[in-house]
Amino acid sequence: MVDSAFYHELLVMMAGRVRAGELMKKYTSWRIGGPSEIFVEPSGREDLRSVVSYAHMRGLPLTVIGAGTNLLVSDQGIKGIVVKLGRGFDAVTTGQDEIVAEAGAKLARIAAAAWQAGLGGFEFSAGIPGVVGGALAMNAGANGSSIGDLVREVSLLSLEGEFFYRSREEMSFGYRTSILQQEPSIVVAASFACRRRDKSEIQKEMEQFLKRRKATQPLHYPSAGSIFKNPPGDSAGRLIEAAGLKGLRIGDAQVSDLHANFIINLGAASARDVLALISKIRETVLGYCGVELKLEVKIIGDI
Repeated sequence: MVDSAFYHELLVMMAGRVRAGELMKKYTSWRIGGPSEIFVEPSGREDLRSVVSYAHMRGLPLTVIGAGTNLLVSDQGIKGIVVKLGRGFDAVTTGQDEIVAEAGAKLARIAAAAWQAGLGGFEFSAGIPGVVGGALAMNAGANGSSIGDLVREVSLLSLEGEFFYRSREEMSFGYRTSILQQEPSIVVAASFACRRRDKSEIQKEMEQFLKRRKATQPLHYPSAGSIFKNPPGDSAGRLIEAAGLKGLRIGDAQVSDLHANFIINLGAASARDVLALISKIRETVLGYCGVELKLEVKIIGDI
């Protein structure tokens, strides 16, 4: 356990919120997750630098989250300090051919700002949950595009508490990956290259994407989006369905009947339920067609 002295020191030092024992299920789209030892919501960049430097100097585990849309958090919770980037990190500004957004800005808000400004590029993100920081870390994408395609520059904070920048080339974006998965650091903000486009065309395309998403994804249940990455030349959802796993249930975790690459929480699913279902899917698909499915979601804590 984190010493209570650390909590009280942070309480005095931080301008943002500091809490002990905050339940992580309140901050994940799956609505799953036990308590964090210390939960911090920095008020701005210097507040963030302070808590990151504090954790580094004292050797405390540090976990940074955004909207929690791609996370499976242990029922036992998360040790050390959890930093949530949201309020205080959600500014979005538009220019002639550029959008600048902070790490906690929701993709839906950026897409709306781009439409209002007549800037094309973010149409693909219509309906994608999550925020800029997490989207850049995993190079989130849909409809044939990814967020990394638009990046000009990313502002980052090292785990030692130093600010620095990386260009798009230095971010090493790939399918659902970036350099942040090999060299962890914290996204602070990013600038994105856009193009002028008629607002009515932007709106029409976004509406088409939203309509498709509503028709093909189980949006009425808590989930974390796609569980597995698509194997080269195929679809994870197709393979899971072909293996006869739609509707498979363990506890309150279930493979969606609408989209087989979604695991939904029927109400009281635990992280153990979800992990058991993930294991069963991987084992069955491997036996069915010899493909080893790789996780797209991130698992945090001891499960």
